[in-house]
Amino acid sequence: MRKTLMIAAAALALAAAPSASLAHHGWSSYDASELVRVTAPRSDVSWGNPHGAAKVVHEGKTWDVILAPVSRMEARGLTRDMLGPGKTVTLEGYVRRDGTAEMRLERIRAEGKTVELR
Repeated sequence: MRKTLMIAAAALALAAAPSASLAHHGWSSYDASELVRVTAPRSDVSWGNPHGAAKVVHEGKTWDVILAPVSRMEARGLTRDMLGPGKTVTLEGYVRRDGTAEMRLERIRAEGKTVELR
């Protein structure tokens, strides 16, 4: 019985692992050779784990913005209120290599404060 439970637990763990890894972002998906800077009003924000996310509209295109984990952002002085609806932010980060309108942030400037996210 114990051996059967151990085999079942191992099988469940292995079955869950690929879906969890596919659901998250690999940093190699971003072009780290060119730092991009965008200043735009923020249109949406998600303040949760495993990391925050936001959206900005820049040059007619809606960009998904990958933030840092909430605990890191808050420890470095960035609050959700600083990213309130319609507030203009300056984002510095790397865009996806495949042309998807998504940016992985290195730093953000909001309400006159620059916060390093990585």
